Amino acid sequence: MAEYGNGVGQATGAAGGSGGSGGGDVGAAIGQFFGDAVNTVTTTPPEILVLWVVVILCGLFILKRAL
Repeated sequence: MAEYGNGVGQATGAAGGSGGSGGGDVGAAIGQFFGDAVNTVTTTPPEILVLWVVVILCGLFILKRAL
């Protein structure tokens, strides 16, 4: 592996192509966030979704009364 320049980088992850910033593709992360949210909602049982709605509405009502 060392003859191809991957001796240290592959073993430790020290040699990266990102220039050390560690940044990622923000657009892809946002898309993945929404995709995961849709997946969570579509796989959640209807009873739990109704409970979420009730809890959110109660929280908004309490917040409105507090302010």
